[in-house]
Amino acid sequence: MRIVVYGPERRVGALEGERVIDLARTYEMAQAAQGRRVRMLPTRLLDFIEGGDDSVEAAGEALQFARDRELPPTAAVPVKETTLHAPWPGRRIACVGGNYADHMLGMMPPRADGTRMTEGEVREQERKSPPWGFWKVPAEAVGPDGEIPYPNRTRYLDFEGEAAIVIGRRVKNLAAADYRPYVFGVTLLHDGSIRDGGGPPRGLSFNLAKNFDGSTALGPCIAVGELDPEDVDVTTEVNGERRQHYNTRDMIFNWGEVLAHLSRDFTLVPGDILSGGTAKGTAADSTPRTPDGSRPTDLFLKKGDVVVVSSSRIGALRLHIT
Repeated sequence: MRIVVYGPERRVGALEGERVIDLARTYEMAQAAQGRRVRMLPTRLLDFIEGGDDSVEAAGEALQFARDRELPPTAAVPVKETTLHAPWPGRRIACVGGNYADHMLGMMPPRADGTRMTEGEVREQERKSPPWGFWKVPAEAVGPDGEIPYPNRTRYLDFEGEAAIVIGRRVKNLAAADYRPYVFGVTLLHDGSIRDGGGPPRGLSFNLAKNFDGSTALGPCIAVGELDPEDVDVTTEVNGERRQHYNTRDMIFNWGEVLAHLSRDFTLVPGDILSGGTAKGTAADSTPRTPDGSRPTDLFLKKGDVVVVSSSRIGALRLHIT
């Protein structure tokens, strides 16, 4: 099922064809039709995720009841007549850095002799150290057809289309091979990035290049029980031109390895999100610096641009740079 957050009340729904099914209301109708009242489904995304298997099972019953039925407007609404919001439970967002060899290769300068590493060498080099990354700390996330205000402090605003998993169970000290039961579902994330440079490198920083208004977008849905997190296709287009196209099978560190690293002495909770990193095709990895150290701005985002991050089983996250 494809879980969404929709409408002015930001209720939990599911995409079914061209309509959004309100899961709580439809489940209530399904129970009434069977002459029973077992429980109520949560209307808020975080509560729904925390409900675990019970929520998913009840949602399945609601969708089965909804199929081939004409539901009242309170229980089903055409997608075109409502607003889809970011399916963000309001929890923490961790992003893996440097997790695709082809992207890393494009970000690296040539070696001293002018030659470049191969993707295999990059992968081998990266795996010598633990996975690394950063946290995103938005007060709100941008959703489908949302707007990203162009930051005043940058000339180099970059796009990164990514697949992300939503954690469904509380976990600590996870073994990498055991991660799958802890995944609630898979969504898409756009990681907006300022590439102007953040001053002298420091081991710890506020990471402002990854945290600004509109830097985090999610959606259009969370695919639950429909696809393998290690086989998710991701495409990014800018103004209709394809810039990225890759699959999560090419991650340097898989989801389990990253979660095992993150959860050492640290509890991950339902609703936390892990984004798996991005592959080649970003403006930064496609635009080498000139001999004087400058960088053309042609491929970087401008006001008026439209970015679409999509996946065949999740849908399209369309974003407008304003």
